[in-house]
Amino acid sequence: MKNSILLITGLIFLLLSCSAETGVKESAYPRLSLSSTEATAIASNLNKLPILNESYQDLKNGTDKAIISDIDVPLPGESGGYAHERHKQNYRDMKNAGYMYTFTGEVAYAEFIKKMLDAYADLYPTLGPHPLSKKQKPGRLFHQVLNENVWLLNTAQAYDCIYEWLSPADREKYEKNIFMPMVTLISVDYPEEFDRIHNHGMWSTAAVGMIGLVMENNDLVNRALFGTENNGTGGYLAQVEGLFSPDGYYMEGAYYVRYAMRPLLFFAEALERSKPEFKIFEFKDQIIKKAFYSAVQMTYPNGAFIPINDASLSMDILAPGILFGTSVIFDRYGFDKNLLGLAKIQGAVYPNGSGLKLAQAYSEAAEVIEPTWSSIEFVDGDDGKQGGFGILRTGEGKDQTVLAMKYGVHGLGHGHFDKLHFMYFDQGSDVVPDYGFARWINIETKYGGRYLPENNTYAKQTIAHNTLVVDGKTQNYMKRKAAEKMHADRHYFEVDNPDIQVVSAKANGYYDGIDMQRTMFLINDERLDFPVVVDVYRVDADDTHEYDMPIHFHGQIMNTNFKYSTQTKVRKPLGKGHGYEHIWKTAEATVSKDASVTWLDGSRYYSYLTDVTGKSKMIFGMTGANDPNFNLRNEPVLMRRVKGEDMVFASVLEPHGYFNEARETSVGVHPDLQEITVLGHSNKATVLEITGKNDLTWTIMINNAEADTEQEHSVEFSGVKYTWQGNYKVSLN
Repeated sequence: MKNSILLITGLIFLLLSCSAETGVKESAYPRLSLSSTEATAIASNLNKLPILNESYQDLKNGTDKAIISDIDVPLPGESGGYAHERHKQNYRDMKNAGYMYTFTGEVAYAEFIKKMLDAYADLYPTLGPHPLSKKQKPGRLFHQVLNENVWLLNTAQAYDCIYEWLSPADREKYEKNIFMPMVTLISVDYPEEFDRIHNHGMWSTAAVGMIGLVMENNDLVNRALFGTENNGTGGYLAQVEGLFSPDGYYMEGAYYVRYAMRPLLFFAEALERSKPEFKIFEFKDQIIKKAFYSAVQMTYPNGAFIPINDASLSMDILAPGILFGTSVIFDRYGFDKNLLGLAKIQGAVYPNGSGLKLAQAYSEAAEVIEPTWSSIEFVDGDDGKQGGFGILRTGEGKDQTVLAMKYGVHGLGHGHFDKLHFMYFDQGSDVVPDYGFARWINIETKYGGRYLPENNTYAKQTIAHNTLVVDGKTQNYMKRKAAEKMHADRHYFEVDNPDIQVVSAKANGYYDGIDMQRTMFLINDERLDFPVVVDVYRVDADDTHEYDMPIHFHGQIMNTNFKYSTQTKVRKPLGKGHGYEHIWKTAEATVSKDASVTWLDGSRYYSYLTDVTGKSKMIFGMTGANDPNFNLRNEPVLMRRVKGEDMVFASVLEPHGYFNEARETSVGVHPDLQEITVLGHSNKATVLEITGKNDLTWTIMINNAEADTEQEHSVEFSGVKYTWQGNYKVSLN
């Protein structure tokens, strides 16, 4: 049992039991996320606060169109199809109409919600499990019960807004025919989903809790808070306790934290309003605040979330949960200029009391600047001792360069087998990308918008990422339960020197008999035009293996320093499993000295220089093999393949030059850095040298032993002694 849950369980049980005995204290509706007092204050400030007025007018215009449309509550249909999307739009329209009724008192808004609920009250009791669930826990309206949770959480807010306007008979009908059957489906029929520590569980508990608050049903609120066993092993508090590290980092990744953020914050806000004695925003050392800030910092400069694990490449901070969170976090935790900056990017505030406070501060600010996040490391796991995620940043605003490395837990069912995987963002786009999920979301013709089979056969596999593959096999041999029992380990993360930033981590046991360590630098050298990535990946093995080191990229190959044979007539997949079956081999070369490949992406050239101390193969590939339904995107990949035992893969990724097709301009097509050499490596240290034009020489010394910023190190390789203090030393000569 988690300590922070135990500390407040007794208090909350006492409060709830007292409420059950004496009756919940009568309070005005609505009570979940908007009050009539707030609505009045907002109405009186619309002409004074442009960002608030624009947000309100967007809400009003959309809702006014909705309430004059025909009520349509269709029979359940395919995910991503008309019926699926109609039911989603219905809960949005009902919630928005509830807000507009609270703002204006115009009965047309309340009548719209009543007509919609009447239709659902007729339909819902007639439905059985959704016929198109396809191995998922089915709802009745939707193919998975998760969507039922979302429907209930939003509709609860609409019901909250018109609760006092409705007759007792209406309320009895809706609770009997819709809300209680839905609660039973969510929390009784699927207790394992309700209690599972997962974003689905977050939605389940919040939905049940919010409708319980509206209905003044303390049994439901108890169940929502403490789980089906009423002992804290499940429920909302266990979700908050178990899904986030002490830093607020979310184990499933940024794409899913923006989704989990909605139920997390909406139920927290509802609890704070209805039962402020819980002090939910103080729970677990203000973990809700930390969760929000970790989410918005898990973004690229263009606002898109860094797409680790199952993730869309385009989801960004305009997501509804983040927009709501910007206002709520500002209200509950106080002024922060970065929240004003987020509001500027979002172009909106949430239309409640929190949004009003944010809009007032936004209007009063002398200047509002979009946030520039700094380099940061998040620890992973609910105890903070299960690896982490490191983000190195250099530059300002949208011109920032970002290097991110993943070295935490697997990520539950949405996790990918990609420990020590890195991504690189530059000049406004992902230069070295993560594939993200294999899914065409909400496109009915693509498996109903669900996850495609290729999500398992390719997107989750190690080869789909920028990390080492051993013997052509995926980490943990594609066994999720085994992966969930493990985690990588942070080694060190040091960013005090803005010109030399480093992240280092270890992943041991992901392949039998193999330990792995990756150390990555983001280096600014005034002699070079752009910051450079130095990547040192060390393998300590008990036998000889075949290693593949892939790097995925966007753009067009411009040149190489080696000759290769291109598969121009017949292409074959790289292998028969573990994701290799989905990659066409497009070219191959045998190399025995440093290999360099340059590609053009946007207006900049990128050169990938890798150390080759023995005979290796350089393989070019393209995704799309064994893909009969054209589910995969066609994207290039480059990999070095070599056989050996203990190995170091050292490489440099150098941006350089400029290209403008419209102006027919190309400069700096060749890189400055020309050679990289591993001078030696052991369990104690790795030393390498990088040389380039104009006698440029970098010597990099890396501590492979236990991390210690004060420790003196001394190693000797090939008769040369290297000494330094701390975890690394970089000499830029």
